[in-house]
Amino acid sequence: MFLKHVALASGLVMMAGSALADCQISGRVSIVGNEFPAIHSVADGAKECTGGEVSANLTADHQKINVAGMTGNPAEYTTAIIANSSIAALMNEDVIRPLDDLIAEHGADLQANQLITVGGKVMAVAFMANAQHLVYRADVLAEAGLEPPKTYEDMLAGAEVIREKGILEYPLGGAYQAGWNLAQEFNNMYLGYGGEFFKSGTAEVSINNEAGVAALEMMKALSEYMNPDYLTHDSNATSAEWKAGNVAMMNMWGSRMGPLTDPEQSTEAVVKNTTLAGPMTVGGGSIPATTLWWDGWTVAKNISDEDAAATFLAMSNGISPAELDDEKASLAVWLVEGYEPTPAAAGVFEAVTMKAKPYPMLPYIGLLHTALGAEIVDFMQGKESAEQALADVEAAYTAAAKEKGFLQ
Repeated sequence: MFLKHVALASGLVMMAGSALADCQISGRVSIVGNEFPAIHSVADGAKECTGGEVSANLTADHQKINVAGMTGNPAEYTTAIIANSSIAALMNEDVIRPLDDLIAEHGADLQANQLITVGGKVMAVAFMANAQHLVYRADVLAEAGLEPPKTYEDMLAGAEVIREKGILEYPLGGAYQAGWNLAQEFNNMYLGYGGEFFKSGTAEVSINNEAGVAALEMMKALSEYMNPDYLTHDSNATSAEWKAGNVAMMNMWGSRMGPLTDPEQSTEAVVKNTTLAGPMTVGGGSIPATTLWWDGWTVAKNISDEDAAATFLAMSNGISPAELDDEKASLAVWLVEGYEPTPAAAGVFEAVTMKAKPYPMLPYIGLLHTALGAEIVDFMQGKESAEQALADVEAAYTAAAKEKGFLQ
């Protein structure tokens, strides 16, 4: 499920609703979520509500702490900002509540395509769309005599030219940090090669195949043109490399584009020449090697009704059209009324147009993601074959899936 391709492709000016005037709450609001500017802006909007207590813990480690932080009674966090990859973990542990009653009472300004429905119940409210796509330095490519790559094969060839000409020693960037980020890069590449994660209609994993091997081999080839410390680089570190002028091409999240073109965060040359394009294909395929995402917020189950209402109102205020000034509009592809796509949204729009696949919202996908992030590191370091790494992934996933009851 992904907010329907057609809705995104037709303009992303989807969500109706007037601003929440003078947001007043009575209760406690505690937010946990990822750390990047768009999420900070949502939390800041929630904190504008008065009459209650609003706090936020925004960290790259949010997925390591959100379940535990919502398990207690009362829960430490009253809301978790999540995406289609991470909502399943919260639902599996039964720590978030259906929002239908709160929507009926307080959500008149929300529209159906903003509501993430699972099993007939609304479990989250989406506020932005996202995808990874190509970013390149127009001046560096021009100096090297290159056209912007359309495929990962083109990117590899271009990286070699840039290195040979002595322009940059490590011209490629990527969020290849061991763990979640590295696994996501595999997911992108595997889908680009036409792979399917599970045997049809089952939770039985199926990635140790020709597409899986090809995906790993392409990732390893790309890594040869990245900073030698690439396995420590998450999106923040990779973006910092870009702003420092050390990278000419990378696959990066649309939600990171605003800061990359902020003149206060980089040099004039980098900002002027940072250019966005659609996601690349690989292996002669037509499906782009990326995934479509939504980000949204939830409400904890183990909190009082007063705190739940306060959380719903505060988070609604954080994504209200009244909050969408020019600065905030540049931070993401927003799913709010009045949003007009900025240049920073070009790559995400192109991903939609190219019919990129949504990240699968399955209850067991997180187990596979975790297994990938742990088990393919040895291959990237040259310690084992692609086939062995994928066999290790399948074994780790299968053990975890059996423990959770997804497999017998």
